[in-house]
Amino acid sequence: MKICYIFREVVISSNMVKYMKYLELKENLKEFIVFSLNDIRKIEKNFYRRRLIEWQEKGYIKKIVRGYYIFADTEINDITLYHIANKIYAPSYISLEIALSYYNLIPETVYTVTSVSTKRTYRFTTPVGEFFYRSMKPELFFGYKIVKNNNITYMIAEPEKAFLDYMYLNPRYNTLKDYKELRINEEIFRKNINQGKLISYLERFSQKKLEGRINKLVRYLNR
Repeated sequence: MKICYIFREVVISSNMVKYMKYLELKENLKEFIVFSLNDIRKIEKNFYRRRLIEWQEKGYIKKIVRGYYIFADTEINDITLYHIANKIYAPSYISLEIALSYYNLIPETVYTVTSVSTKRTYRFTTPVGEFFYRSMKPELFFGYKIVKNNNITYMIAEPEKAFLDYMYLNPRYNTLKDYKELRINEEIFRKNINQGKLISYLERFSQKKLEGRINKLVRYLNR
């Protein structure tokens, strides 16, 4: 019986040491919303990968996608989702439907975090949300800004670039009927879109068909 008590005390002591190790690492990673094994090993060189699995089983952390994790008590909101989107599939920036919604250019609430990337088109379904990336040529990877909100940073397309990215990757929008279906807020478009910047960015796409479609849509929205 005495041996059983000693064994139990050893187990409890071992678990407590492991938990203290977790708390120590969590403190060292407190500036991270999402982190990877490489991030951990910059702090603890000989960190054992198996511990990540143990922490998931204990509910301390959540796996987002392969190689990336968040602490289980991380508050998930739009800002953290944008940051996570940038981190798990880089290089990328927030754009397309969710950026148009972000700028109130379209009325719909968008639940998938949409981005563009120089990597291949890809979709992740994760415990915290869905992330969708559309492939863009490296020379078109521009027109985004870095936003800092409550010490969390994320990259998001400027409104002009979000609009162009969307039209470029959705060539089916080609007629006035199609444009009406987009339900773009005309007042906000006229107020918040810098049309000089829009034309400047459009020229960098070097696509005559896109220029024709954009010019037609801009005339419609400015009518």
